[in-house]
Amino acid sequence: MASENAAIRAIYRYPVKGLSPEGLERSTLTKGQTIEADRLYAIENGASGFDAAAPNYLPKNRFLMLMRNERLARLQTRLEVATRRLGIVAEGREVASGDLGTPEGRTAIEAFFADYCVDELRGPPKVLHARGHSFSDVARKVVSIINLASVAAVGSVVGAPVDPLRFRANLYVAGWPAWHEFSLLGREIAVGATARLKVVKRIVRCAATNVDPQTGMRDLAIPTALMRAFGHEDCGVYAEVTADGDIAVGDRMTEDG
Repeated sequence: MASENAAIRAIYRYPVKGLSPEGLERSTLTKGQTIEADRLYAIENGASGFDAAAPNYLPKNRFLMLMRNERLARLQTRLEVATRRLGIVAEGREVASGDLGTPEGRTAIEAFFADYCVDELRGPPKVLHARGHSFSDVARKVVSIINLASVAAVGSVVGAPVDPLRFRANLYVAGWPAWHEFSLLGREIAVGATARLKVVKRIVRCAATNVDPQTGMRDLAIPTALMRAFGHEDCGVYAEVTADGDIAVGDRMTEDG
């Protein structure tokens, strides 16, 4: 079976949409939820219509994001989830910080982005958050999964190594053949002792994957290369958590059937 040796190679979450990933050794999956603290906050780019009292999904173009704002990749950011403190580092020094749970802290972060992204803004930037809401690229609460063999296949097409972090996934899996994840649509995967995930959707890639996550340079054309070589722009899958459980780097990924 293709999944016999499949295992989690890395776990990431993205506490602020469009900003730095946070690598984790372990996490907890909860039925019907995203990975813990994923996309808790977003930076509004002009009036979005978001209502924190009745939060709903909004398309990613309402926020600062790598697809259009590649300069975000030049920042190193860290959110301390428990204290809500966001620190922003540029060129080796901290340039802004603030407690996103306070008006003063949010104002400090908003002032930084008002200056840093001044020529890309449609209105004043605003830190958004709502209890229990995730600013995901899709309306349902999901965990995103990338097959590292598929990333290698993309690299062979573009003729250059491809950093898997271009795909901003939650789980990176080693041990599957390239594109095996697409065969798992509608099926469940067991992870660790008790957690289970149901694969629900292929991920259509956007221009954000063209941005080098280390330099912020738009140096590849990944969606175009995917379409040319494979007839689609997909890489990775979304999965819904169907059973709670703790997961860790190194855990086996065992598919049903």
